[in-house]
Amino acid sequence: MPLGAGHWEIDPGTLSVDIIDTRREAAPFVREHHYAGAMPVARLSVGLFANGRGGRSELVGVCVFSHPVNNASAPKTAGLGDPRAACDLGRLVILDSQGANSESFLAARAFRLLRRQKPEILSVISYADPVRRVDADGHVFLPGHVGGLYAVMGSRYTGRSSPRVDLILPDGRPISSRAISKIRNAECGQRYAMEDLIRAGARAPRLGEDRGEWLASLEHTGFLTRRRHPGCHAYLFPLTRAVRIAARKVPSLPYPILDRAATGGDVTALPLLDLAA
Repeated sequence: MPLGAGHWEIDPGTLSVDIIDTRREAAPFVREHHYAGAMPVARLSVGLFANGRGGRSELVGVCVFSHPVNNASAPKTAGLGDPRAACDLGRLVILDSQGANSESFLAARAFRLLRRQKPEILSVISYADPVRRVDADGHVFLPGHVGGLYAVMGSRYTGRSSPRVDLILPDGRPISSRAISKIRNAECGQRYAMEDLIRAGARAPRLGEDRGEWLASLEHTGFLTRRRHPGCHAYLFPLTRAVRIAARKVPSLPYPILDRAATGGDVTALPLLDLAA
């Protein structure tokens, strides 16, 4: 989600949307401006450009379509048997300098580019994290959201993802389960995941130290803490008529409502929270 786009309406004549290089353009932008500071494994990256100084285009937003977090999400959320036929809306990040409807402007055009460039992808799944995140100083760096943008865009709300237990850094940021898996299993990308922990203040693993034991020691010393997560809200965007028909086998539920009075934890208004528990 964006970092807090402005309340004015955008001028479409000053903006453009195009495919961008994931490694050189999308990843640095996401790592600098997204609250998690991490980049998912991308299948396509799309940029939002605004007119800048001297007539130059300036990158002001990024939409990343990524591999699903697991193969079960395609049949569960999209009703598709082939996991490769669905992708996640892994990141949608827009600078504060842009107008209120810049998110939908970018997302709608990014969907069209995805369909053209990756015709094998038939559905997009997006998740809204409803848990308010607070850092060690009490600063709210992620207020929690229930997917209001996705509702406006006409998606199908399919319920919550499975509850889980997050590992939380001292600054309040959660570590993705995928990053933990990479470290434990010595998978591709483990080095970056470990460096992210070390940059956050973790001790470096000792020479020859088992990676699982290293993670366990970070918990034992209190550097990492466990916190239950109730599950994210899941939304589905079928990209073809046939897939919209296939999606009838998955739940279609009322959109969740944001509890604006919530001061911490899950910001989903009752009774929807109880129904999903």
